[in-house]
Amino acid sequence: MKVFGETLLISCYELGHQPMGLALTMAFFEQAGFKPDTIDLSLEPLETEKVRVARFIAISVPMHTALRIGMDAALRIRKMNAKAHISFFGLYASLNRELLLKGVADSVIGGEYESPLLALLESITLGEEKEIEGVSTRRYFSEPLLKHLPFVIPSREALLPLEKYAQLLEGAEARTAGYVEASRGCRHFCRHCPIPPVYQGRFFLLPKDNVLQDIKNQVEAGATHITFGDPDFLNGAVHSLRVARGLHEAFPEITFDFTAKVEHLIQHQSSLPELKSLGCIFIISAVESFSENILPYLVKGHTRQEAIEVFHLTTKAGIALRPTFVPFTPWTTLEDMLDLFVIIEKEGMIQYVDPIQFSIRLLIPPGSLLLSEHDMMPFLGELDPMGISYRWDHPDARVDDLQKRFSQLIEDASESLQNTEMLFYQLKEYVYAAIEGREPREIEVRSLTNAFQPPRLSESWFCCSEPTEKQLCLGSDKLDSSA
Repeated sequence: MKVFGETLLISCYELGHQPMGLALTMAFFEQAGFKPDTIDLSLEPLETEKVRVARFIAISVPMHTALRIGMDAALRIRKMNAKAHISFFGLYASLNRELLLKGVADSVIGGEYESPLLALLESITLGEEKEIEGVSTRRYFSEPLLKHLPFVIPSREALLPLEKYAQLLEGAEARTAGYVEASRGCRHFCRHCPIPPVYQGRFFLLPKDNVLQDIKNQVEAGATHITFGDPDFLNGAVHSLRVARGLHEAFPEITFDFTAKVEHLIQHQSSLPELKSLGCIFIISAVESFSENILPYLVKGHTRQEAIEVFHLTTKAGIALRPTFVPFTPWTTLEDMLDLFVIIEKEGMIQYVDPIQFSIRLLIPPGSLLLSEHDMMPFLGELDPMGISYRWDHPDARVDDLQKRFSQLIEDASESLQNTEMLFYQLKEYVYAAIEGREPREIEVRSLTNAFQPPRLSESWFCCSEPTEKQLCLGSDKLDSSA
């Protein structure tokens, strides 16, 4: 093993999971003989000593919130160590390549980033400067590498223990959760999603044995539940079922969850009972909207009725569906907002929706497919370099005001499950008040007749949305503690 403590890998935020961006990169680096230091800014301070000795610092930014925290971290790093090479890697590095290279980054790597990142580290170690496929710098640009890599088993020994991260909440029980990926990329082109501009409809299957070994390692580290973090677990349904069967055969007591599109759940509905028998207890699906007017703009590939049907199909199979939404778009009306609440109440979905989902506003990062959407043009403003997204204003000021009120109310509310229904009805009252042109009234506390609490992770799922103040403060606290 080469002694190379002058390399530092930084994770900023990965939805409360042990960072896969670091685990996979560590495996590639260790295979080549390097042993870098790591910092997870969601839980650890930006350690001054690790930063000052590093020649090469790579910052993982797989999502918008991570990028916001990562850019702040890079500014601090520059003050601590002006000579270090700072590289941003991951999905949001590609989308924000120009912005990063004009500012805090020396290099940017997206797509299948492990091999280019390793090649860059080796060139810096040798004191060379050369063009590397998949790596963009201020001197040369390269498109993201989209080649099938010789995948390795993630290395997690240097990372913080699993119990430090999001837990599975099932009734009154909290269980340690692990995180794996069985595929990367996506074959679909949802226009608000950050994956299509980078992967362009491609996806890669990770070897089943590698995935199962990664699960085994995490089970031995205490995991009793596994999250499959694929953008869509059913992109390669045959492969995914083989992985799920292998998981259940090796660890029949382990439960799991995954993310899948509504259209895939409709297509593979016959597999839902088997997935339940293999240990699946909930599925996340990006429903985004029930409006037949809004869904075509997002190219979701499903209808309002199909989204409702999937909820009942999964419920019948004994699997909880946890839908995600983007309620606030330029095309959203107050009537759309009321319709959202009416459907969720009517269909018995209140306890299945994380409250944060009601406040999410459409995010348009650089590279977004929505930037070429003709119907987006009337609302589109300039790029906000601080928010790292394009500004847009709703034609009805009441809708923008409602979103701000929602955000504040949800931020202030307790995250306990007991408040879910009361918060739902308070938000619904805000919609009625906006429609009727009055101030919202305080609602009475209601009690569900069905006391069932569907399983969920302790970290709410909202990957491609604006970070909450709480999340940004979390990152700022870790940066401040390093001063």
